Amino acid sequence: QVQVQESGGGLVQAGGSLSVSCVASGKIFSINDMGWYRQAPGKQRELVATITKAGSTTYVDSVKGRFTISRDNAKNTIYLQMNSLKPEETAVYYCHAEILLAINWSEYWGQGTQVTVSS
Repeated sequence: QVQVQESGGGLVQAGGSLSVSCVASGKIFSINDMGWYRQAPGKQRELVATITKAGSTTYVDSVKGRFTISRDNAKNTIYLQMNSLKPEETAVYYCHAEILLAINWSEYWGQGTQVTVSS
């Protein structure tokens, strides 16, 4: 059984910084792309950033230059460092991973971690 678990998050003032992390555990053969998504109240879930196994990254335009996604393949872990946070970025942040178990690739989501940015 595979688990994807986020940690970090919390409350921060506008302009502040916060870091979240995500670890995948279980009988994992390999992990392909991993990423962070967020969902604000009343809005659709949106992509924030992704990172490949080789370390290539993509970001939604609104976070470029402020957020940094990184990855530790040995620990099956990704991180998201968020700087200069804005109140409109208050959301539940979800981790996503493409994981190979025996012979099939499957997508897994974490339960989410709340990030609240106060104005």
